[in-house]
Amino acid sequence: MTELGTLDRTRIRELFDLRGPTYALLGGSYHDDPYPVWHRLREQAPVHPGVLHELTGFEGPAMFVGLPEPDREHFTTFSYEACEAVYRAPETFAQWPDPVDPAVGELSPVNSMLFMNGPGHKRYRGLVQPSFVPSKAQWWIRNWVEEAVHTLIDGIVEDGHAELNVDFCAAIPVLTITGSFGIPVERALDVRAAILAPMEIVEILTPIVESRRANPQDDLISILVHAEMKDEDGTVHRLSDAEIYSFALLLLAAGSGTTWKQMGITLHLLLQRPELLAAVREDREALRLVIKESLRWMPTDPMFSRYTTKDVDFYGVHMPKGSVVHINLAAANRDPARWDRPDEFDIYRAQKPTFAFGSGPHVCLGMHVAFAELTTAIGALLDRLPNLRLDPAAESPRIIGMYERAATEIPVLFDAGDRRNARG
Repeated sequence: MTELGTLDRTRIRELFDLRGPTYALLGGSYHDDPYPVWHRLREQAPVHPGVLHELTGFEGPAMFVGLPEPDREHFTTFSYEACEAVYRAPETFAQWPDPVDPAVGELSPVNSMLFMNGPGHKRYRGLVQPSFVPSKAQWWIRNWVEEAVHTLIDGIVEDGHAELNVDFCAAIPVLTITGSFGIPVERALDVRAAILAPMEIVEILTPIVESRRANPQDDLISILVHAEMKDEDGTVHRLSDAEIYSFALLLLAAGSGTTWKQMGITLHLLLQRPELLAAVREDREALRLVIKESLRWMPTDPMFSRYTTKDVDFYGVHMPKGSVVHINLAAANRDPARWDRPDEFDIYRAQKPTFAFGSGPHVCLGMHVAFAELTTAIGALLDRLPNLRLDPAAESPRIIGMYERAATEIPVLFDAGDRRNARG
């Protein structure tokens, strides 16, 4: 791993600023708290005709998967029960309206495992899932997460101040994912920037895939190249190069965006609650509870969509075949029918499953890696930056965004240390 100095902080800010042009079309200009509106809508009915941002009263640009689709009817679910019913019926509420096969067609995040349905999705997921099970979390931490985290802290530990979104949070998932691909650090931001130009990523990955076929290493590409799965009839399935490239692009698009935003949200919550920060310093098991509660209380992606495969009457609403159903998982995660005092941030509440990582066949594949990144990164900050606190002279962080929510800048102060001896 190289030094942080090789990463262009200005470029990181351009790629990951929710108020910049990259996120503007996702509703980055939405600065209000949507939860009071969502509570009112959920109290009125569990399902409403319409698109989430329009129902919320936001008139700015807010594109996302399933939008705009002007020729389809749109519906949004708000209660936990209704959202769960959508997740549990993939045969009625499909991930995508058309067949998807990453082995053929244009390379893009849409033509990927995320948008596959039925047996094809199950087979593809079975080939890639072994690297993302809970027991593999330490493999990710040992090989890539810890080094990325500590190298980034090395770059700020002597300064006594930092802006954690840019100086820390944003780079960790990118370095973790590209590191697992065998891509050098100096190309990491090039790869992240090329998500909308996937053939540039293929050019970088092609020699790595070819090399790993002949000479496997302890990395993700090697595992994907040699993954096999047998059907009951003995048919052996392997991933084609196109499927490997598709999955790599999906990881970059999904994994490098959500984790840094959730990390910022969690740090925002901790730093604005000194008593909670002190509790976490004393008991690191409390950090896991903080992260779990932050995922319930403020998931970074509040909505995902499905498509009806047939006419369906659903919670008193008729949905024609081909309708788009928007799952407002953020509203579901604060449903008072499931949680007492749902708007309170309480790490000691009774633990129940949430929809922070989705549910059903498409539950987030990388959730255990994301949790490993969050716990390792925030724990290292507390270990290595004594007296970490918000900078009182700077603007306090706020949560903004419609379909991708995140903290604004997180300016902090801490007692400066010696980089050479700070890792302990």
